[in-house]
Amino acid sequence: MEDRFIEQLYLAHRSAPAIPSPDMVCDWLDGLLKLLFPELAEHDYRSLREFQQHYNDSKLELYGLLEAVGPSLGIPVEAAEKAFLVTLPGVHDLLLKDAAAIFAGDPAASSQTEVIRTYPGFYAICVYRLAHEFYKLGVPLIPRILTEHAHNRTGIDIHPAAQIGERCCIDHGTGLVIGETVVIGNQVKLYHGVTLGALSVKKEMAKTKRHPTIEDRVVIYAGATILGGETVIGHDSIIGGNAWITQSVPAFSRIYYQQEAVGQE
Repeated sequence: MEDRFIEQLYLAHRSAPAIPSPDMVCDWLDGLLKLLFPELAEHDYRSLREFQQHYNDSKLELYGLLEAVGPSLGIPVEAAEKAFLVTLPGVHDLLLKDAAAIFAGDPAASSQTEVIRTYPGFYAICVYRLAHEFYKLGVPLIPRILTEHAHNRTGIDIHPAAQIGERCCIDHGTGLVIGETVVIGNQVKLYHGVTLGALSVKKEMAKTKRHPTIEDRVVIYAGATILGGETVIGHDSIIGGNAWITQSVPAFSRIYYQQEAVGQE
């Protein structure tokens, strides 16, 4: 019985699809972020040539990760590598805008350097934006490995398929959940404990829009829950803490949770 079980496990290993090591993915991520942001770097580059060498090392690691999932890619590994690298300048620009938005939106932040170096909200949006580019390219596994790593490190859960606009400010962020089909506009501010989720978790709804749309310049305070694929929060709205919303609200709305006080008889 035991020998048969071991043989079954062996055959399962032999037939399993190629899976990149999560440790390798996260090590590559760490190195790339240190290249993108000097605030995170631990190395003093003495020349452009030395910096280029580290960048080329990062490219080589990326190629290895993509090669590991190569059989599942719809395009050649070289094409996927090139397509991702082309997105980096745009992603970097978006992330600098995110950092500026967090700094402007948090009175406790002393500098943008502090935001980049220490804020979990900035780290989570960094990882999401990189994972999102992989997702758009159809790269399997790597996007979720990245965002689950950020989830584990920060407590912020952002699905790589979500669409998030410019200047996203995540304040504190612990317990924040952003679902797969969420669409978020520009200059949106999200606090900890916010859930942008689905009304139903039925598997047959996997390919439908199940999560809400948040338009530009919306602020959603701690503990608010907004559910449903048809739910739209109109631009310039404020959603108060602990609010529960399953229907659309128009632009410039102010939604607050009201607790009913029950007196003693």
